[in-house]
Amino acid sequence: MATVCLSNSKSLIPSSSFSTSIVPKTIVRKELIVCKAENNVTSFSPIISKRSLSISVASTLLFSLTSNGFFQANAAILEADEDDELMEKVKKDRKKRLERQVINSSSSKEKGYLQDLVYKLSKVGQAIENSDLSAASSVLGQSTDAVWVQKVNSAFNKFSGSDEEKTEIDSFNSSLSSLVSSVTKNDIEGSKTAFLASASAFEKWTTLTGLIEELKGL
Repeated sequence: MATVCLSNSKSLIPSSSFSTSIVPKTIVRKELIVCKAENNVTSFSPIISKRSLSISVASTLLFSLTSNGFFQANAAILEADEDDELMEKVKKDRKKRLERQVINSSSSKEKGYLQDLVYKLSKVGQAIENSDLSAASSVLGQSTDAVWVQKVNSAFNKFSGSDEEKTEIDSFNSSLSSLVSSVTKNDIEGSKTAFLASASAFEKWTTLTGLIEELKGL
């Protein structure tokens, strides 16, 4: 670079016919100084750029490897926890299902009470549809203290285990009380509403307990 600049400085000489002493030496000296400065700047910049780039790439790679390892480890831990929770849930569901099967198979008497309830509700529904509340009353009786109601509740308690199932039992008994009262008062519209509520609560309960497949007429 210094040589090129020197040759450029010689081009400043006006003509070969003039003596070289006409060109002041200070001009040549200044040209050399300027070229050296430019040469230093040009040669230094690439070194800084390469070093910065190298550090940046190394830092990015290190962060990437560290981050990937961290998240992979956490993901593995979470996945293991989820697998354990799922397995525990499967075990509990299986145990609950086996217990319910044992109860259902050994409770034929209680299932008979529930089957009788299905028949009663069917007859009451037909009677209300025909606006024959006297026929509905003969099936239901005059009070919820009837023997058949007590037997039904003993069956409810036998097969129920969860809070949701017990909630449906309460709904059924409340609706049944309204049904008996409406039929006694010869309230056809009230009887229809109370009957639908009773039948709905009973059907939900049989679905929750799994008895809906074992009782005829549902």
